[in-house]
Amino acid sequence: MTQAKILVADDEAKIRDLVRMYLQAEGFAVTEAKDGRQTLEFFRRTPFDLVILDIMMPGVDGREVCREIRRKSNVPIIMLTARGEEVDRILGLELGADDYVVKPFSPRELAARVKAVLRRARPLQEPPELPEEALEFPGLIIKPASREVFLLGEPLSLTPKEYEILHLLARSAGRVFTREQILEKVWGYDFFGEARTVDTHITRLREKMARIPAAPQYITTVWGVGYKFEAPK
Repeated sequence: MTQAKILVADDEAKIRDLVRMYLQAEGFAVTEAKDGRQTLEFFRRTPFDLVILDIMMPGVDGREVCREIRRKSNVPIIMLTARGEEVDRILGLELGADDYVVKPFSPRELAARVKAVLRRARPLQEPPELPEEALEFPGLIIKPASREVFLLGEPLSLTPKEYEILHLLARSAGRVFTREQILEKVWGYDFFGEARTVDTHITRLREKMARIPAAPQYITTVWGVGYKFEAPK
């Protein structure tokens, strides 16, 4: 299996060293960036499998770096925040980050988060004995084995979270999911108080689907409850 490449961006050398040591011990290839500008320079030159990004960096901060990366790439991003305030966590997720970790953090926990995000972002190297069949609806095909989505014959470029939300709703078409249920099933642990990040991800998913001319709308808002998937008749 190819060694996953991870870019670690933080202006504190001690944190970069600590994260690098733990991730290298887990078999990852690690590149360090000391600020936002260097992060973007490295990212433009090298394809990475995941980015660990500190929010508070001098010059170009982590928020702007995240925005720039998301304009061109769906690479998984884990944000680091020193404050742990709800507004910081929500902002990071709404910018397109896949996860966040609050400082001070356990390097072991961060390594576990990295593995979990990579597992969700990558197709399985070895398909299971009974691979999940593709989901097919009028105009829409979702292929779980390769995590590909085709809308009216056109491929959709989705972030890992956008794909997982669409797949979750589509495989239970007609069922209404609350925001809390989506958070639990897609993110995999408690995101208490941050349910509105689901709205942001669904808005972006709808926008991407709407870019294809004549594409129907598949995700319906159930006011006061949540969301459901409805195939066009």
